[in-house]
Amino acid sequence: MDETGFESWSPVSYSWANMGEQKRQEQTHCRRRVSLLGLWEPGQRMTYGLSFGGVDSKTYIQLMRWQAQQAQTLFRRNGVITVVVQDNASIHTSWAVRAEVPQWQKQGLCLCQLPKYCSEMNLIEGEWHQVKAHHIRGQMFDDHYELAVGVIAAIRERADAADYKVARFNFNTGRVIRSPLLTTRHRGD
Repeated sequence: MDETGFESWSPVSYSWANMGEQKRQEQTHCRRRVSLLGLWEPGQRMTYGLSFGGVDSKTYIQLMRWQAQQAQTLFRRNGVITVVVQDNASIHTSWAVRAEVPQWQKQGLCLCQLPKYCSEMNLIEGEWHQVKAHHIRGQMFDDHYELAVGVIAAIRERADAADYKVARFNFNTGRVIRSPLLTTRHRGD
């Protein structure tokens, strides 16, 4: 589990210009931000929620309540608990979140906090890096909608390249969207 953000002005990690020409990158009229909360099961699936602006404990709790319901189904069916590994971000450790943890544990969801300053231990960080460095790199988006569509497409491309399933959690409905327009299509699905 982790959160990340995307700006309408993506950083340029590599560029070039013809000899004698100045390198130039057009920018949009204003900066926008889209934030994501993601749950990644390496090599299997990613479920993420997309939010305009930032994410907070309320948003985190909403996604984790959904995850706890999924964990409860798995726990009842197979007796297997679900473990979510996450960093110590304030949205993961707030009082509101701590109040929810006992209920989530009853549902078969266990939260594992990484040591402070060890974000490299959270494997989803590598996925965020791949999306930003290879799928969004150098793009400029004019508004929130274009940015959101670009991020959704980039995550879908990454999932196809790495061969895992992806679904988007809708914070308005509290449900996962599995539309072919918004998620990957895999052989045999």
